[in-house]
Amino acid sequence: MRAALVELSDESKAAQVARYLRAVPGGYGEGDSFHGVPVPQVRDIAKRAVLDDDELERLVAGPWHEERMAALCVAVAQAKRISRLLGSRRAKRAPDSQAVQEALARREELGRRYLDWVGRDLVNNWDLVDTSAEHLVGAWLLVPLAGAQGLPSRISDLTTSSNVWERRVAVMSTFATTRAGTDWPTYAVARRLLDDPHDLIHKAVGWMLREAGKRVDEASLVAFLNQYAAHMPRTMLRYAIERLTPEARAHYRSLRA
Repeated sequence: MRAALVELSDESKAAQVARYLRAVPGGYGEGDSFHGVPVPQVRDIAKRAVLDDDELERLVAGPWHEERMAALCVAVAQAKRISRLLGSRRAKRAPDSQAVQEALARREELGRRYLDWVGRDLVNNWDLVDTSAEHLVGAWLLVPLAGAQGLPSRISDLTTSSNVWERRVAVMSTFATTRAGTDWPTYAVARRLLDDPHDLIHKAVGWMLREAGKRVDEASLVAFLNQYAAHMPRTMLRYAIERLTPEARAHYRSLRA
């Protein structure tokens, strides 16, 4: 995998990506290194890769952004296969089978390993988080809750972390439940992050609120906005209301005037 990424490296594109991901002095991605390989090509390389856990660890712990992205793509592919298996008729007919129990154990192992990477600042930019959090955390910790209310302690802890990437993981993990038709985790996380100081969290929360309204229930989004719009950061609000009517958008913007 490393050789394939090096072969496709492009210094000009690497410089462009570094600027885009703020890997510049004083930026949130400062210190990262890039090959300049476009994400679609990174994904193609990852699809062909067969990596054990030690190899995943070495790639994620390495200096190159695209290597970390590729490793995360491999882990996400594993998590997706597990989700398909657990959602199959066979798994539902035999939830105590060895195959199901092994899949559950592997999903938890991937999730724990991923949170360790995030905590060690190895998953250290929004593109890495957005590629992976839904599948490695959301599918593990949130989707199994179904209709139950109340965030798992791990998610709650992420929302209060001083590490912006851990907080973004908390937000983006809710995409898994939104896609499954459940929106309360999105609103629960959003309430905890209304006062977050970081623009990357404002954008992520606004995006997930918009998706919850679009994919699950717009009325729930409107109810949330009616309660909190006046206090939401402007960027968060702007993202959240993008799919509402012009009249509704104007109304909520006026609350922040």
